[in-house]
Amino acid sequence: MSRLTRVLTSRRRFSATTSPEKDLVATKKWDAVVIGGGHNGLTAAAYLARSGLSVAVLERRHLVGGAAVTEEIVPGFKFSRCSYLQSLLRPSVIRDLELERHGLKLYRREPSSFTPCLDGKSLLLGPDKDLNQSEIAKFSKKDAIAYPRYEMQLEKFCKFMDFIIDSPPPELVHDLPSLADKMKDKFHKSAFWSRCLQHVVTLGQKDMVDFMDLLLSPASKVLNNWFEGEVLKATLATDSVIGTMGTPHAPGSGYVLLHHVMGETKGERGIWSYVEGGMGAVSSAISKAALEAGVHIMTNAEVKHLLVDVNTKEAIGVVLADGSEVHSSVVLSNATAHKTFVELVPHNFLSDDFLLSIRNLDYSSATTKINLAVDRLPNFKCCKSSSAEGGPEHVGTIHIGSESMEEIDVAYKDAVRGIPSRRPLIEMTIPSILDKTISPPGNQTDFIDTSGQHVINLFVQYTPYKLCDGSWHDPVVRETFANQCFSLIDEYAPGFSSSIVGYDMLTPLDLEKEFGLTGGNIFHGAMGLDSLFLMRPTKGWSGYRTPLKGLYLCGSGAHPGGGVMGAPGRNAASVVIQDLKRS
Repeated sequence: MSRLTRVLTSRRRFSATTSPEKDLVATKKWDAVVIGGGHNGLTAAAYLARSGLSVAVLERRHLVGGAAVTEEIVPGFKFSRCSYLQSLLRPSVIRDLELERHGLKLYRREPSSFTPCLDGKSLLLGPDKDLNQSEIAKFSKKDAIAYPRYEMQLEKFCKFMDFIIDSPPPELVHDLPSLADKMKDKFHKSAFWSRCLQHVVTLGQKDMVDFMDLLLSPASKVLNNWFEGEVLKATLATDSVIGTMGTPHAPGSGYVLLHHVMGETKGERGIWSYVEGGMGAVSSAISKAALEAGVHIMTNAEVKHLLVDVNTKEAIGVVLADGSEVHSSVVLSNATAHKTFVELVPHNFLSDDFLLSIRNLDYSSATTKINLAVDRLPNFKCCKSSSAEGGPEHVGTIHIGSESMEEIDVAYKDAVRGIPSRRPLIEMTIPSILDKTISPPGNQTDFIDTSGQHVINLFVQYTPYKLCDGSWHDPVVRETFANQCFSLIDEYAPGFSSSIVGYDMLTPLDLEKEFGLTGGNIFHGAMGLDSLFLMRPTKGWSGYRTPLKGLYLCGSGAHPGGGVMGAPGRNAASVVIQDLKRS
């Protein structure tokens, strides 16, 4: 049996504690062990193995991928259970790991955004500049002229951000063994800041001031300065609050507007895509690259705690839930910072001050993901020509309940009081409109699936982690909120509720319990300005190294943060390789 076949076998293969795979993992000392087979953990493992290191990945669940997984919850329908769109995956990761050769196939979404309105109007947006101009002009001719300049400015800022995202932060390195190493470290930091200065000079003072304004300002202020139409502003404002317990009026929320154009698909900026086979196909492609490089991946292998040498106070491996010990030279954790340092590191090996900073990280979440199987496409009232075969309104992200920024803010204020938003903010996507592999087969044209059966993702806000009345554990509470979401969609697309065959609902508690996302936060912690770059996860420890020697953080809780981008894993691997060469 090939390595690829062996490691991609089903959960049965790895469930027995006496399996040959588990014996191999437990008896061999590895150069590196990675806790968690999420996309960042797999990325780190692949890069480490490509450098010649022996690497084992230990995944708690029955399949790899973390929050980037595809699962068949309703028979015949394959859900991207957590993450659901691709754009942020770094081009260098796709290129280096040859992910297309390993099966990664992307479907470009055009148009990319659709906002239906209860008054019968609608707004389509996408990469087609002529379409954008005509659609925005329905609401404001002034905005139609301003929009290309807005996108151009964001794209300019993203080019500056590319360098920062793709580089490990210039963090202070503790306990360098020699003067030569210290001088080399100073040189690398000087080179980083020199390149930063070059980018600043290239931007120029005016653009740099505008960039700082974007970073520090509320998204509402930024958008109000650019546009007058409420529907356009609200559509764009959803980017600033997606996945957060925040409002467009919060200072610093303007930074997240960059996500509108930060990603790319095959070199095209701002293009978000569906992945054939769902988001699990991203993790599958990375895992295949890792396996090809020699990584050993083990599922159903929950890590109970780290092994620490009491004399040297260094991480020397992990202990699994069944008591097995796995020894290694270094350990990389793809878990959240809270899970890693508070739950996995044994007591008395981390300072009280450091642990306090970790416990004080913001893991608040207001996100619920509902994955649906439906027997027909939604028919929006504002689209008179809509047909069973689907139209442009079904291709991109459909914004429900976001016709104004104030509407978003009201939904947020409900959650602050511990109440699920009475009129939630919903981002709907229908990946099966382009990807014909994830829903039951039927009659198909060359361009669109006409079988009638589809997969629909609902990314819903705001749902507080703790409710002021009731609990997410209560099936009645869960069903009531789900029906509330479906009823809101019915206002825009009558009959939507009756099209539902089955659904899978993940509240913040479910995201925490099933996927290990502390607080249900999809980014491994808030993405505010106080939690980015040199401050992620906490000041003094942004460079993937941790206070426990031999332990590294390689997940979204490290720089540059959340999203399916692979940058934390790749950057962490580069730091580990550098450190192992020194030792």
